[in-house]
This record gives sequence, structure tokens and C-alpha cells, in this order.
Amino acid sequence: MTSDTPALPEYDIAIIGAGPAGLAAGLYAARARRRTLLIERKVTGGQIALTSDVENYPGIDCINGFDLAQAMHGQAEKYGMETAYADVTAIDQDGAYHAVRTSEGDYRAKAVIVTGGADHDKLGVPGEERLTGFGVSYCATCDGAFFRDQTVAVVGGGDAALDEGLFVTRYAKKVYVIHRRDALRASAIMQERAFAEPKMQFVWNTVVEEIVGDAAVSGVRIRNTATGETGSLDVTGVFIFVGLTPNTGYLRGKVEMDAGGHIIVNEWMETAIPGLFAAGDIRANSARQVVTAAGDGATAAIRADHYLTAAFGAPTLAPANP
Repeated sequence: MTSDTPALPEYDIAIIGAGPAGLAAGLYAARARRRTLLIERKVTGGQIALTSDVENYPGIDCINGFDLAQAMHGQAEKYGMETAYADVTAIDQDGAYHAVRTSEGDYRAKAVIVTGGADHDKLGVPGEERLTGFGVSYCATCDGAFFRDQTVAVVGGGDAALDEGLFVTRYAKKVYVIHRRDALRASAIMQERAFAEPKMQFVWNTVVEEIVGDAAVSGVRIRNTATGETGSLDVTGVFIFVGLTPNTGYLRGKVEMDAGGHIIVNEWMETAIPGLFAAGDIRANSARQVVTAAGDGATAAIRADHYLTAAFGAPTLAPANP
């Protein structure tokens, strides 16, 4: 940075991603009186913002995922955390600092905690992209109400597929669950609920080969993976839940990752780069649960606070909101 280059806004800790890991990190960092910035490209809460009911967060019997995210965000902001909405494109070394590059401008931080979560995987079949928003959806809790008294399909066999499928049964008259294997990957309790739901019909050993429709979805073409037999289902909606890909593309070649693109960290959420941490679903070997993501975020923020003290000396305390 030259003397005539405008100074970047500077923070003690920048957190990338406002899912449970990022929100917990923000709370702990702000409560430590560190000047903290949370950067989110979409909706506060990440995946939980799209979840109708969170039933496995300790101490809370059941809460809407969006409401939980808003409560976590408000709590962190109460202690002084700032929030910016932008897409992070790179993290570069800037001396002992990190330059966080975003679509809305750049920031400078002494420590960075990456909690960017993951995006939904696509089927990659004809009609999927063209009909997204016109019957193809990756969020039943967002769009399920548009399919009242209609027949829809859910593609996938994990917890997310069944949770979203069960939600859409509140509106649809029938829900096909299309799974490429002959057994589900979902947890036992989710399977019990799905098998007990009379509106759900399971289509085993089957893949979707095309989503058809002109202005909107009118059906899917399917193929049985065991027999090779092809056919079709008349549906007006297709909800796709076949996996998630971590949002780490901008960090490739800079930090160590596993084969799936998840960041390798130690038990303190530290990468091999001093002052750079990763937490939540974006790290390798994550349990991918709200409670574990929040724990990761808290751990990363605590370690980041220790790192700042060791690397930069006694902190200049950020003002705490009353």
C-alpha cells in the first residue's frame, strides 16, 4: 500500500459468512471488545435461515431457523459487531494484516475467520437452470406455499431432503421423494417421520434426467438405475437437495483443503496462515449441525483474540454498546 493509496477500513477481526458459526464468532469477538466486522453476501443465518423448524439446539425445544438467526445476529450487534453485505472475492496478505477483497470494497483486518458455509449442489440436467424460480427450487420453506394442492417432487435422501419434503406436505397434495439408492441417508428420526407421512411417496433407485416444462415445470423424466427403465412423473415443482459445496473457491491454492474443498484446520480452527481461521461447515470434518457450527465459531473467536494479543500486544478496546 503506497502513501497515496486510500486507507482501508480496519478491523481487529473480520468474519466472512453469517451462518451459525459466523454469528457465534461475531458474538464472542465483539464481547471480547474487538472491533468486529461480519461480511455476508446473502441472508443472515445461512442454511438455517431456510429451515422451518430447528429442534436440536440445546435449550430450545423448537424454533424457526430464520428467527434463530435473527436473534443471534441481534445479540452480536448489541455488543458492537458491525455488518456489511458483500461477496468476498479474495483474502490477500497485507504485511501482518489481511486484506479482505469484496464486491463492495475492501477491508483490512488483523485476523479473519472464514465461515462461508456451502451452496446447494445442482443436478446438472436439462431444464434445471432454465426453470429455476419457475417450479425448480432449492428451498421448500421458501417456496412450498406456492404449491398448495399440487403434486411435487423432492430429489435427495438426506436430512435436508426429508425436512424440506415434510415441510412442503403442509401445502402439496402429494410429494414424490426421488432417491438414487434403495435406502435413505437421513437420520433415523427423519426417516420415521417421512415414512409416516401419507402424502410422501418414495421412488427408489431413480435419478432425474430432465426437468420439463415451457414457462413452468410440468414434469420430470426419470430413469431407474437398477433396471434402466425410463419414465416420467407429472409434477409442478421440483425441490432439489443433493448436497452442498463449500464456498472456498477464492481460497484455493492459499490454504490446505481436503478433496471436497473443505479447509483443513487444527482443534483451534487455525489454518497454516497466522491469523486466518475457518469454522463451521466450511472446515474439514465438520458435523454440519447448528450447535457444532456455533461451537466452532466461538472457538475461532477465542483463539483469534489470543492471537491478536500475542501478535499485536495489548488490545485497544472497541466501544461496547450498552
